[in-house]
Amino acid sequence: MPKLKFTIMAEMPEPEVIDAGSLLSAYRSGDIDLICVLGPTASGKTKYTVSLAKEFNSLCGQPLAEIISADSRQVYEGMDIGTGKDLAEYDGIPYHLIDIRPAGDKYNVYQYQSDFVKAYQDIRSRGGIPILCGGTGLYIEAATCGYDFKKEAPDIDPGSLPSKTYYIGTLVERDVRNARIDARLKARLEEGMVDEVRRLLDSGIPAEDLIYYGLEYKFVTQYVIGELSYDEMVTLLGNAIHQFAKRQMTWFRGMERDGITIHWTRV
Repeated sequence: MPKLKFTIMAEMPEPEVIDAGSLLSAYRSGDIDLICVLGPTASGKTKYTVSLAKEFNSLCGQPLAEIISADSRQVYEGMDIGTGKDLAEYDGIPYHLIDIRPAGDKYNVYQYQSDFVKAYQDIRSRGGIPILCGGTGLYIEAATCGYDFKKEAPDIDPGSLPSKTYYIGTLVERDVRNARIDARLKARLEEGMVDEVRRLLDSGIPAEDLIYYGLEYKFVTQYVIGELSYDEMVTLLGNAIHQFAKRQMTWFRGMERDGITIHWTRV
């Protein structure tokens, strides 16, 4: 299992300019076997990844790029607004490992690694270009760092995992990220996030199961069942999302301390 990442204050990494043509050439030559776009919440990962996929497709003259999600909650059907799926952002680029489990299920990193291998090998077998995109650090490391979960998942062959991943980090200033988080939370509430949680509860999913998913589903559920006022829910949820983004960055900087090179770029 990966070692724990401890929270420390760190300087922002230096941004780079990513050249899609050079990256595509490195993939075609076998110097890399996966592109991974990672970053904290509200850093523009999906938008950047879709843009990169379109550049690859343009350079190739055909649609070859496909996106594999590394988000621990977007796997669940019906949990759309709260997880920020924003599927329209993909704009025709094929995506994988989204909406693959019913809401209320308990999905774990072992299952994710197995599902990732299937999607990754499928894309490669068809001559496609897989791009991993997400902010769940544990899932990213399970997919790209060769962790052997054989005892828990005997059907997984770690040799099927990529071994030469090129990591791109979406870099955004803290104050900009914080402003985006606040604006996005307001927008999601206006889009019907409370009604989404009510529908999930009405479908028979126990409140404790939704609370288990954390963040939006924890605090909105607590509001719907009467444990929090609306204002308390908004304040606590906003604070929790900000803290979550900090923990994500701490995880990614920990990956760097462990020897992984992340090419940070402004988006």
